[in-house]
Order: sequence, then structure tokens, then C-alpha cells
Amino acid sequence: MTVITLSRQLGSLGFETAKLLAPRLGYRLVWRDLINQAARRAGAPEVALAMIDELNLLGFKPSLENILAYLKAIKTVMLELADAGNVIIVGRAGQILLADHRNSIHLRMIAPVGLRVERLANRLGISVEAARAQIDASDRYHQRYFKRYYKIPWDGPGLYDLTINTAKMTPNDAVDIICAAVGKCECHERATL
Repeated sequence: MTVITLSRQLGSLGFETAKLLAPRLGYRLVWRDLINQAARRAGAPEVALAMIDELNLLGFKPSLENILAYLKAIKTVMLELADAGNVIIVGRAGQILLADHRNSIHLRMIAPVGLRVERLANRLGISVEAARAQIDASDRYHQRYFKRYYKIPWDGPGLYDLTINTAKMTPNDAVDIICAAVGKCECHERATL
């Protein structure tokens, strides 16, 4: 496969998995830099800040015109990256925008809410209540984003080729499963977190 999209729930170890997967496959990892590149192309840097700020802490409210220009630019950048190949794209609806792209696989990383809350609280050193609020806000943000701009649910199983529940596995275990699904892995030494 030449392009992998990875959607993840906050606290599901999705990004940690992507960071281990990229060197194992010899692929480039693209995440927030995709947002920044698209925002520059759209001429709307405030949209990039608003999209990064899933919890709406910064209070940016870009215009609909700027948001639509940004979404168009995201698609263009994503297609360019996919056409170049050997890339893992984290987030930004890659599973939708590249649904029909040749040589693509679309992954989703999930975990039970309680475990996600525990992981986030431990990682950030915050209370369980604060972590739960962040998880709930992130899940709501993603649901709204997908329904508003793509008219489909974020968690629709038909969007993904492979869904991995990280409740009982490490990111390295998930990488092994993904490599088997991709069918191409240079099997470098296992990285450690």
C-alpha cells in the first residue's frame, strides 16, 4: 500500500502507533503539518488554529468561506501526498477524501472510554474528570466535523478497512497487525515507546 490513513479516538494510542509504524514501513508521517499546509494554501491561517483547537479553547470562529477553502485545500494536499505514496496521514478525514484512492488502506484506532480516560489522565497528569471532559469534547468535535462537512458518521464501519481496539494491546502489537494487513513491512527492529 502506498497511502495509509489513520483515524483515532483520543486516548486510543493511535498517534503513538502511527509514530512506530512510519519508520517500520519506511513511510512519511503527516499530521498537523497537513493542516498548516492547507491553511496556507487557502489563505486562512485562523482555520488551522481552529481545526487544531478541538476543544475550542482559543475561541477562533473562521468564516464559512474560509472553512470551505481550507477543506478544498486539505483535499488537494492529501491527494498530492497520496499520489507521491509511502505516507501515513493521521486525521483530517483522510478515510473519506482518499476512499477511492488506489493503493490505500484506512485504519481506525479505538479503545473503551474508561481506558482512554485513564490513559489521558496519566499522560497529562490531570484528574479523571478533566480527562473525561476532554475525551467527550474530542468525540463530539469529530462527530460534528464529519456530519457537518461530509454528512456521514465519524465512526461508520464502512469507512475503514481495519479497526483496531487497543484495549489489550500495545502500539507495537497494533503495528504488527497493520503490517500484516498492509502486506509490506520491512520489519525493522521493533521500536519502543
